[in-house]
Amino acid sequence: MDILITEDLDAPAIQKLAAKYSVTRDASLWKNPAALTEKICDARTIMVRNQTQLTAEILAKANNLIAIGRIGVGLDNIDVEAATKCGIVVIAPLNANAVSVAELTLGLILALARKIPLADRSTRAGGWDRKTCTGIELDGKTLTLCGLGRIGLQVALRARAFGLRVVVFDPFLKADSPALAGLDATLCGKLEDALAPADFVSVHSPLTPGTKHIFNSQAFTAMKRGAFFINTSRGGIMDEAALLTALKSGHLGGAALDVRETEPPGKSAFEAMDNVILTPHVGAFTVEAQTRTFEAVCDDLDRLLRGEAAENFVNIPGPRK
Repeated sequence: MDILITEDLDAPAIQKLAAKYSVTRDASLWKNPAALTEKICDARTIMVRNQTQLTAEILAKANNLIAIGRIGVGLDNIDVEAATKCGIVVIAPLNANAVSVAELTLGLILALARKIPLADRSTRAGGWDRKTCTGIELDGKTLTLCGLGRIGLQVALRARAFGLRVVVFDPFLKADSPALAGLDATLCGKLEDALAPADFVSVHSPLTPGTKHIFNSQAFTAMKRGAFFINTSRGGIMDEAALLTALKSGHLGGAALDVRETEPPGKSAFEAMDNVILTPHVGAFTVEAQTRTFEAVCDDLDRLLRGEAAENFVNIPGPRK
């Protein structure tokens, strides 16, 4: 087969590819590693989102595979190093989702500050409790961004328009980085120093062994009392049990989570908390972002299947096999 699709993915760009190539769809294949390993042996390319785990062991057996198309920007479900060793191109349009995720982040910050979900539920139930729904202004408050990559930068630019003071923690960023130019942002070398002044903390870091549970009990304790925590990056970056403890104790004023450690998550105490907003990993789910992402991935798979180089590659532009 030319293209193997292992999750519930569909778009006009895929339909266009299906008119030219042999496409095999199995929306539940990601759940069965053994079956995935067997089918991937016959595939020239594979298209995944974030549920399919492409490990070094699976990729080593994919003798015919020349490319992986990732619908999205996170790469924690793909062993990119192993793919490179196997000569497999990894495609991910890293800029396609940035604006959509940034806009959701600002929406969640506003919703937390003005208690919009609580006010909506209360009013729908027949209430008119304006006192309980009293919020705070963003103007003059401090927003700490953990990560100033493509998405973090878009959040920072929009935050400035609301009068937020921006503090940044990013161990890969230097004080003279062009990303900081014009932001009037404060760069901190230690996470604790960046968290201490924050009224809002928003996470925009990739999930790596180094960022796994970087937001733990120590980090939440470093945040000032009443601060809000927003995560639209990856659930594994936060220790959910530690976050729950910080919320229940009243140390944190609230949280907005678009991502979870396990997706979809099971029932938890978060659902019953009025100061917690939960969304189902929809940061990139806008019409515009999805169109850009599918078109970029499908165009690159088409290029590679025709023997040309990819444009949105994250490791190598063409297969080495």
